[in-house]
Amino acid sequence: MPAQPPERPGLPDPRVLRSRAALEAALRELVIERDLRQISVADLTKRAGVNRSTFYEHYTDVHDLAVAACTATYDELVATEPIPHSQLAPDGSPLPNPLPALFTHVAAHAPLYRALLCDEGSARMINHLLHRIALAARTSRGLPVEPDTTDPVSAFLAGAILGTVIDWLRRDCAGSAEEVGAAVWPYAVACAEVALR
Repeated sequence: MPAQPPERPGLPDPRVLRSRAALEAALRELVIERDLRQISVADLTKRAGVNRSTFYEHYTDVHDLAVAACTATYDELVATEPIPHSQLAPDGSPLPNPLPALFTHVAAHAPLYRALLCDEGSARMINHLLHRIALAARTSRGLPVEPDTTDPVSAFLAGAILGTVIDWLRRDCAGSAEEVGAAVWPYAVACAEVALR
């Protein structure tokens, strides 16, 4: 039997990554078919093709998996859509509106976001998104990102954007991502400009 390649320090075990990816994919499929509260660990492990013990090595329950999947999904968006560090583009023109990309992302994962943000939402998920959106707002305003710094304007913007996302999800994503993003963007810019005075 060939020897297993040695694990490199600091890199996650590929088997762990595969198991988590399979469970998250299974959840995304199942949450389209039924409510989150109707999905069992057995449903997930069967769909993902993993053992029940593997599930419990990574998550405490279905809700824990859902929050992890939603958090990872949103963090992927943040990684692929970097927030600029100034108010203007290098050529002096206004920055493009990043909100349509956010709403497009939410629409693509609407069943999962709806399960975690609407009626039976997760405080952990809401807090994570508020933190990430506020951090993005701070960065876009050119402010330092130290966690202990008080910044009520970025907190206000995060709450307004997340509130709009939740309202949009409750209304089955009525209106396109471009329309909603365009409607909200002038208020976000105005708020940021007032804070910079």
